[in-house]
This record gives sequence, C-alpha cells and structure tokens, in this order.
Amino acid sequence: MARKLEIRGGKPLHGELEISGAKNAAIAIIPAAMLVDGVCRIENIPQISDVSLMLTNMDEMGAAIRTINRTTMEFDCRDLPPVAEGSKSMSKIRASYYFIGVLLGRFGRAKVPMPGGCDFGVRPIDQHLKGMRAMGAKVEVADGYIYAQAKSGKLHGANIYLDVVSVGATMNIMLAAVLAEGKTVIENAAREPHIVDLANFLNAMGGDVRGAGTSVVRINGVEKLHGGFYSIIPDQIEAGTYLAAAAATGGDVVLKNVIPKHLYSITAKLEEMGAEVEEMGDAIRITSDGKLCCANVKTMPYPGFPTDMQPQILTCLTIADGTSVVTEDIWDNRYNYVSELLKMGAKIQVDGKIAVVEGQPMLTGAEVRACDLRAGAAMVIAGLIAQGVTTIDEIHHIERGYEDMVEKLRGIGADIRLVEEKDPVRKALELA
Repeated sequence: MARKLEIRGGKPLHGELEISGAKNAAIAIIPAAMLVDGVCRIENIPQISDVSLMLTNMDEMGAAIRTINRTTMEFDCRDLPPVAEGSKSMSKIRASYYFIGVLLGRFGRAKVPMPGGCDFGVRPIDQHLKGMRAMGAKVEVADGYIYAQAKSGKLHGANIYLDVVSVGATMNIMLAAVLAEGKTVIENAAREPHIVDLANFLNAMGGDVRGAGTSVVRINGVEKLHGGFYSIIPDQIEAGTYLAAAAATGGDVVLKNVIPKHLYSITAKLEEMGAEVEEMGDAIRITSDGKLCCANVKTMPYPGFPTDMQPQILTCLTIADGTSVVTEDIWDNRYNYVSELLKMGAKIQVDGKIAVVEGQPMLTGAEVRACDLRAGAAMVIAGLIAQGVTTIDEIHHIERGYEDMVEKLRGIGADIRLVEEKDPVRKALELA
C-alpha cells in the first residue's frame, strides 16, 4: 500500500502542541546504553522510525530492552555477546556510524555497514575514522562495511583536531573515548545541544566528559559506566518546524516541552520575518498574521541557523513580501526539494549554495514528494499554506524524524490526513 499525506491548505494553526524528544540526541544516546555496565532507564524517547531501526539493531545484537511506557525504556547490556558486528539493516540510517564508536569502546573492534539516511550531498565520515585511528584503531572500508579494531585490544586517549566542525564525528569520538585509557581532547568540536545531551548522559552513567557545548571537549576515560536514569532533551528542529508552520499560516500556537535558548537562531529569524514570539518557561508561543516579510538566511554550525531548518524557512519565504536570499553553508545539494516547491508556484532560483526566493501571494496545491527528512517537513508546511489540495509522497522520510506529525497538526487545526492507496499494478489487477 502506498502511503501519502493529503493536506487542504489555507487554515491558520491554533492551539497547543507538545514537542517530542530530540531525534539527533536519541540516536546517539540509545546506542551509548551498550557501553553501560548496568541497567539504564531513558525517558523522552521519540517514537520515530530511525529510533525503531536502532532498537531493532540493538535487539539483534543481544541487548535486553524493556518498554516501560510509550517514551521510556530500560536497557540492560551487561551480557551483550562480544560479536562487535552490526546487522545489515543498520545501513538504512545515517546514525549507524555511532555503533563504530560504541563497539570499539566496548569490545575493541567493530564491523558496521556504511551509513544511509537522507541523500542531499556527500557526507563523508572521514573525521569519524580519523578520530578512531588517533585512538589506536586500525580502520578499513571494504564491501560496504567499516572494519575497525584497536591495535592493542583497547583504545587509548589522544588529541584530535577535527578538520571541519562535525556533529557526528564529535559525538562518535566521545562514545569511543569514554571507556578508553587516558585522556582524549577533541578540538574544533561541534557545539550543538544534542552533543551536550550525550555528554550529560555519559556523565550521569559515571563518565567524565567536560567542555561539551564548547569547541574543545575533554574526555577522561573511566574503567566502566554504571546504570542510571536519563531524560532526552526536547527536539530543537521539530519545535522549529512547527514554529515555521504557525508563522506561515498566520497562527497562534503554544509549543510545550521546549528549551527556548536552543531555538534562538530560529525564533530571531521568524521575528525578523514578522512573527511574534513569547517565551514561557519550558514553553514558547508564536503568533502571526501570515503576512511575512523577506529575510536573508545563512546556515551555520550551532549557535548559528541550523541547516536542518533551511528547507522549512525557505518554504516560509516563498510567500514572504520581497526577495530573500538563502545560503546553504553546511551541505552540498540540499536544494533538491526546490523543484517540488516550483510545482506549487514558488519562484526560486538556485545557484550552487545560494537560493534566491521571490515571494508570491500564495502557493497552489500539487502532487509533490518528500525528497528527504527536512525537505518532507518543508512540503508539509507548503501544503498547509497552499490553496487547494497537496498530496505528499515518500512520507517514510518524514517518519524518520517526526513523531505523530499528522495527529499533532490535526490537534492545532490543520486539515491533514494519511492516505493509503493500493499500488497501480495491484489496483489494475483488481479492476480487470
């Protein structure tokens, strides 16, 4: 059955919505449970397909996982067999590379499929492998797998300078170093909130990680991690996506379970575009009349404007008054979704890293597809602001990172529904 989203746009969003746990934190913290010599309970786990795949992989590797409630699980990896090999299904998600650091740190060796995930340009993992090699691992890539083994049986501390600011490499090296012998220093480290969250998890389990959230992270290796309790932070990008949707539709929405300071670069840009934002402790309110003005946006490492919000904010700018310039400074080819917006009447010119957006009075509903996770979120926003009906295909991308998006949006007034259609061949056979 083909699954699609159908949206009847033009309706302002009003009401309250609760933000789920952070995807980018969860997909590192969950495999980190394999480093723990005891039972750890993790709360605020988002119910998304990337997490489901990760849990399946860990179950296949011998982890004992117990569901406490919808968002809470207990992990007991004390009796994990030392196979140090990830299943082929790992290749379906980008975050499979975190198992390299985890397995090397735990067993001194790892065999992990090359990562998959969204396809919007070359995303090498050379900085990850550079870090592992610096800590004493021999690393090779062959036949679609990454093979790594600590030369002396156990990793050792090292000074590692990242040639580029890499979130994944920073977190992966932290995972590998927490049980390594000696001290590891990561320079030019990424500073995103989920890096701090991973460090806080490791420290809650007995690790010694310092400086997370700055450009220099220091990890003093410990003999073992003990069990404990941890709650994952709210999702910065999910919150930003719904803020953008509310601003573009002319809504009045309160987001609960957020950390406002994580959203400053996003809320500042939405305020510049004409929306009003009010912080309320662990909640945030956005109001808008839907009449947005143009703005220039440049993606940067945290605390700059996040690349994962670029498609959503660009979609808002398609109906803003005036001409906007968006510069994508993190990933190559992250404008592959623009062709879908053009189907809806948007006027966008792309030249390399720069997109020039000429605001139009409205978008028109059309049949589009979710090219990747955040592009899929952008298509949902486009559907919400468009006149008529928008149908979005390939929604499995959206489900990788957004929990219950349909129900959450319906709860604040969106006319959106999940449609299941029989594939053309099956339908033709039944009609014959």
